[in-house]
Amino acid sequence: MFRNGALFDGHRHHANAEVLVVEGRVALVALDGARLEADGASEVDLAGGLLAPGFTDAHVHVVQGGVERIRCDLTAADTREEYLATVAAYAERHRGAWILGGGWSMSAFPGGTPVATDLDDVVPDRPVFLPNRDHHGAWVNSRALELAGITRETPDPPDGRIERDTAGHPSGTLHEGAMHLVSRLLPATTDAELDAGLLAGQAYLHSVGVTSWQDAIIGDYAGMDDAGPAYLRAARAGTLRSHVVGALWWQRDRGLEQIADLVARRAELTHGRFRASTVKVMQDGVAENYTAALGEPYLDRCGHATANAGHSFVDPSVLRAAVPALAREGFQVHVHAIGDRGVSEALDAFAGLDAAGRDLRHHIAHLQLVRPDDLPRFAELGVTANIQALWACYDEQMVELTLPFIGADRARWQYPFGGLHRAGARLVAGSDWPVSSPDPMLALHTAVTRRACDVRAPARDEPFLPEQALDLGTAFAAYTSGSAWVNGRDDAGVVRVGATADLVVLDRNPFVGHEREIADTMVRSTWIDGHCVYER
Repeated sequence: MFRNGALFDGHRHHANAEVLVVEGRVALVALDGARLEADGASEVDLAGGLLAPGFTDAHVHVVQGGVERIRCDLTAADTREEYLATVAAYAERHRGAWILGGGWSMSAFPGGTPVATDLDDVVPDRPVFLPNRDHHGAWVNSRALELAGITRETPDPPDGRIERDTAGHPSGTLHEGAMHLVSRLLPATTDAELDAGLLAGQAYLHSVGVTSWQDAIIGDYAGMDDAGPAYLRAARAGTLRSHVVGALWWQRDRGLEQIADLVARRAELTHGRFRASTVKVMQDGVAENYTAALGEPYLDRCGHATANAGHSFVDPSVLRAAVPALAREGFQVHVHAIGDRGVSEALDAFAGLDAAGRDLRHHIAHLQLVRPDDLPRFAELGVTANIQALWACYDEQMVELTLPFIGADRARWQYPFGGLHRAGARLVAGSDWPVSSPDPMLALHTAVTRRACDVRAPARDEPFLPEQALDLGTAFAAYTSGSAWVNGRDDAGVVRVGATADLVVLDRNPFVGHEREIADTMVRSTWIDGHCVYER
């Protein structure tokens, strides 16, 4: 019995509620001061806090994030000096052939590009490969460049770029497909490491109230190990406590011939609480390294147009053929699209679906730049908007690495959550951890205030496009009932009679008090099937 607090039921806030859970499901709900009695029920005192459905993260990389937590984890540091100290300390403790990990922020380095010589000072004897937080670039030392044979004469791959100094020599940052030049040499991650990473990631998500999720890359991508076998082992062993949907990686150097392989992988990996029922397409890159696909070119530092409009990693004509073909096989399609051209190309592909194909709950994630005339197309085409709200603020990455290079007009197209909602789009939410924090309360804070919270220090203390803010109820629903729906769990993400008792208890009610205190809300306990899986 949960009592003495408020309730968010997945759609609406109730100031007073009591909820009885029996055998893993919600049995009774009493609102507006009504009392429930149940002989023998153990009581959970909400103590004035909030009971809500457990959060569902609709776009996250749990095995990858967990493995990074047990390797050289840079996510707690913020500056060049802190990163180098962390790497040096890790290298002293770990004598393996490579130094692996990641999680650095581009905003800590001039132009977002760290250099190999800094790493050489702390790890001169072994190769280093450290992806940044968004995993669209990697920091390497000179030993890694040497082993990979990357020199002044090495051409940029078609889907990436080697950062170079003024003389044309590789300087230590590899963007997008260029990461593969080094990542192909990495030692294989052992099954034991992957299993430990999954359990570490799962425990971390439970600690912030996340009870289920969609893992957005199941497959081999830029140094990331295929997480599918780890999920399968955990599902068979019963150590996977959460229900998880896996998004199988669409290999962008192949075409429709890979669909038969994806069908086979779905059958091979789906077991128990893990369903490999989605296909992930990365249509473009990210704005900070100028690989997000834009309709018009990026600007240079003086505000002049360049010749670079970013990358469409999948040819738009191939994408338009692939989406209906995948839908015919019963796959949900999950598209990464950051730039306005990338979003338009994804919507164009979904426009080719028939009614049956649209029922598969397809979604486009990130949506940094969306043309105003594309906003109503989400509802018209039945495409769900998968938002990562924590990024919609004036943090250093936005101010230093994005705004100067897209121009004032396009800057107003960014993270248009309010516009999507007003246009009738269905919203779901995720974190993209380990790119950014998996704590839903931090994301809800920024969705409502359009301001940075502590984990993304503000570069400008003002709301970012405040007309695109969401009210807390809408944002909360996106992270609960919305994301559970996109994962095909219609009996989760809500608190109603008969629903699965995946729940979170918060230490305060964020629906009362000042909106700028939302990020201060903490998880007291997390429950799956009526069993406590985390207690603060």
